[in-house]
Amino acid sequence: MKVALLSDCYLPRLGGIEVQVHDLARHLQGAGHEVEAFTATRGPARRRRGTDIVDGIPVHRLAAPLPRDLPVNPLAVPVVRSMLRAGGFDVAHVHMGVVSPFAMDCVRVALGLQLPTAVTWHCVQAHLVPAVRAAGYVARWARRGAVLSAVSKVAAAPIAELAGPLQRVAVLPNGIDVDRWAPQSRGLRPGVRIVSAMRLMTRKRPVQLLEMVAEVRRQVPGSGIRLDVLGEGPLRPRLERAARDLGAQSWFSAPGRMSRDALREQYLRSDVYVAPAQLEAFGIAALEARTTGLPVVAPRRSGVSEFVEDGVNGLLGGDDRGLVEALVRLAREEELRRRITVHNETHPPREQWSYVVQAVLAEYHRAQGRA
Repeated sequence: MKVALLSDCYLPRLGGIEVQVHDLARHLQGAGHEVEAFTATRGPARRRRGTDIVDGIPVHRLAAPLPRDLPVNPLAVPVVRSMLRAGGFDVAHVHMGVVSPFAMDCVRVALGLQLPTAVTWHCVQAHLVPAVRAAGYVARWARRGAVLSAVSKVAAAPIAELAGPLQRVAVLPNGIDVDRWAPQSRGLRPGVRIVSAMRLMTRKRPVQLLEMVAEVRRQVPGSGIRLDVLGEGPLRPRLERAARDLGAQSWFSAPGRMSRDALREQYLRSDVYVAPAQLEAFGIAALEARTTGLPVVAPRRSGVSEFVEDGVNGLLGGDDRGLVEALVRLAREEELRRRITVHNETHPPREQWSYVVQAVLAEYHRAQGRA
């Protein structure tokens, strides 16, 4: 099967969608399929146009000269149309974020060419339902034959509401390379090290996480609790200011963006992972941490809850107070922490790439049946 993967964002830009779409491309290729990617993201050396090869995947760059390298290019439509028409593709798989103008254009182009089209949302659209319903494009795409999916049930629910009662919205979870994140033995060390990996932005709630851990330290004095927040983003100045205000410099660090290998090493030095975002569609970083063995603490209504079973491989909370209570339990109850860690180390998650690729291929066949 020849597959076109289309996404506003792609490597070398770093983020959940960027990494997942590229990993999907690699694993589809590894399963014997031909894959090409289309994106509005600049390439190496900030190149806006042309095709480069990333890990064996042809990546067609259609970026515009916009401030902050925004992955938006309304002028790319005729080029995408020409390339999809001439490319001999069997299916177009479009990946949507919260705001995805390039991807939306690609859906319209693919449907206009009567190309089997799959659309996957990597975000929670619940707060945007009234505006998207008024625009009408989700229902319109479904009526024209696109098959719709999202990365979790949490993310799929608002899409199903927008698509209409007769439209099925599938769940295509993000995938993980279990071998890369396989656990190793953790040595004994004093204290409790809490870790989280995120883009430092309002929706991910790094400042609230810092405040929660400060409260946990207040409730469990002398426990040697530390917090490491891994990642970069526009909220760094505010996060650093909050750390100073809380007097957290001795127990808090924010070392910046890390490679996957460095993240894994950090997780192996940690004791608990926290995913504080309420609007988390999936939470791939939490799944990676869980695969290394870490107990995961997350909101009950986020996408993370779909691979975290309360009391088995992590703890879930209804709100920030619930997250604090979960962290207090894990800080106080070493046996609970150890039991969850052993479970996670000996039970790899379902969401490994062999499973995800089969689910994606089933969605492609569904798209072909509707085209």
